[in-house]
Amino acid sequence: MSGPLRVLVGCETSGVVRRAFAARGHDAWSCDLLPAEDRSNRHIIGDIRHHLCDGWDLLAVMHPPCTRLCNSGVRWLHVPPKGKSVAQMWADLDDAVDLFSACLNAPIPYRALENPVMHRHARERITGLPKGHHVQPWWFGDPFFKSTGLYLVGLPPLRATDRLTPPQRGTPEHRAWSAIHRASPGPDCTRFRSRTFPGIAQAMADQWGSYAVSRMRAAA
Repeated sequence: MSGPLRVLVGCETSGVVRRAFAARGHDAWSCDLLPAEDRSNRHIIGDIRHHLCDGWDLLAVMHPPCTRLCNSGVRWLHVPPKGKSVAQMWADLDDAVDLFSACLNAPIPYRALENPVMHRHARERITGLPKGHHVQPWWFGDPFFKSTGLYLVGLPPLRATDRLTPPQRGTPEHRAWSAIHRASPGPDCTRFRSRTFPGIAQAMADQWGSYAVSRMRAAA
């Protein structure tokens, strides 16, 4: 393999990660149930599970449905929100596990899945789950707090590229850095929280792209 990678960026509508890989010459596509915000013609509208066997070299699933998998949502499995039953919540968990597991075990050499810290019910249901590797946007030049969990298969952990100095608690700067956690609930909040920061996207494209290309060339 001497040419660019074929990269699939799953569960992304912003196009941030897709564009980062494309800017480095890779054949990058995004996929989501919703259209791309930038209206790119390199975006697949549909279930990512239907496209995992299309000959990709690298898979980066940035924002799979995590509400049912992460620690912050485990309480709903026992005391469901209004309008939901306990049975529905566990069914939602199984659906989320199915999507995550399909991507984690996809027939693609290099894979990365983003997700917050998982509760034990999710971990017990996912076969081959690697240890999570967490990064922060401020390690890559973006002044925000947001612990981003990455589950990697065949890829190295991301290295910080532009580590900033966090402001002191209680200062206006600290509140600004905490904007994601302080955002009011609603559709705009969900979109804001799910966006990948440019610094992390660029590190993924630089570090993972170069790593995968070098390994595939060596194996050719």
